[in-house]
Amino acid sequence: MTRIAFALLFFATLVSAQKPCDFSTDVKDSLGTYKSTREYSFYEKVFGSTSTHIFFSLAKTDDLPTLNLTFITKSNDFIKANCFDQNSRIYFQLANGKVVTMIYGAHESCGTALRDQKGKNNRVHTGVFFFMKDSFQELKNSPVTMMRIRYATDTIDYIVKSSYVSEADGKTYNPETYFMDALHCILD
Repeated sequence: MTRIAFALLFFATLVSAQKPCDFSTDVKDSLGTYKSTREYSFYEKVFGSTSTHIFFSLAKTDDLPTLNLTFITKSNDFIKANCFDQNSRIYFQLANGKVVTMIYGAHESCGTALRDQKGKNNRVHTGVFFFMKDSFQELKNSPVTMMRIRYATDTIDYIVKSSYVSEADGKTYNPETYFMDALHCILD
């Protein structure tokens, strides 16, 4: 009896520990269903006049979960285009030593280059990545320590911080546990 009570208490603690879902879109109509979490700052680097920001959101179209990535670079200098193609991947190195792979799922894309009112160069790049079979459990159970993005012509590693205060909005983000905190929003 004590074991059952302990198991129920443990399960209740796990359920209540999940962070609430914050959706930017949640639509159900005759064409199907679509829901997407709000964008979350996963990576930020500011060095001199150049800043790089990577935002994630999780989406579910009908029963297909995906990771949406938005990459924004701002600089006074020229910004190199890193393109996604059919061979592009995101690799997440987990604290438990395992690597989770995600596959790019759209047409070749190099983003959009823009100049703002101050004459600064900006590049905005988005991509949709698919989860591989059985990767959810690994991401739900272990923090992410490193992210590697394989572009069409380059591969770049990003160190994932446990937490940081964004220079862009002053909020605190915890990218290391992003999937542990948010995957339940699209897996229900």
